[in-house]
Amino acid sequence: MHFVEKPIMLRDEDLLLNNLRAIYWKREEALIVSDLHIGKSAHFRRHGIAVSAGVQQRDLERLSYLVTLYQPKQILVVGDLFHAEINRDMDAFRNWRHQFSHIDITLIKGNHDRLRSEVYDSFEISCCQKELVLEPFTFIHEPKRTRNEFLISGHIHPGVSIRSRGRPRLRLPCFQVTATQLILPAFSDFTGLATSKVGKGKVFHAFTETSFFEF
Repeated sequence: MHFVEKPIMLRDEDLLLNNLRAIYWKREEALIVSDLHIGKSAHFRRHGIAVSAGVQQRDLERLSYLVTLYQPKQILVVGDLFHAEINRDMDAFRNWRHQFSHIDITLIKGNHDRLRSEVYDSFEISCCQKELVLEPFTFIHEPKRTRNEFLISGHIHPGVSIRSRGRPRLRLPCFQVTATQLILPAFSDFTGLATSKVGKGKVFHAFTETSFFEF
């Protein structure tokens, strides 16, 4: 597993971006992730699409690596922790949760987080229905326009498309940053990318297995 970090400062707070698709917030000792979509591979298999359970297992291995590395006190999930219904993939996540039961997990609910409250309780996960405010940031799943707040969001699975001479177009996941918002890449590898053009007021911190690139 290759690992690389990129430090940035937002609203006078030190944040560490990494190419494993997460942020570490030093002051709060918080690991921040979005769009894990636990259960997505089993959901597809249930509907006749052959997707290996190893997809989710690799996501959980990356999450374990980050927890071991940063030793956070809490994990903030900015929406879409689960994908759909309760299914067999939940068992793997439950085993993971038992391994790291000492860490507080807070879920800011996304559009896919529609399970009953007792399910989240069984995983010892605290839920916020719409948003969580931890100054100077507001955590909310779906990006929206704002003037005064600084939002940390997920949902759109941001990416950039790069064209180099003589080579096929390359699409990379990224952290998308503006003056009032940071949008995280989807933590799960089993997601698409919503690629955007570089424009005024936007910074894209794109990454590969070994490097970060800023556009």
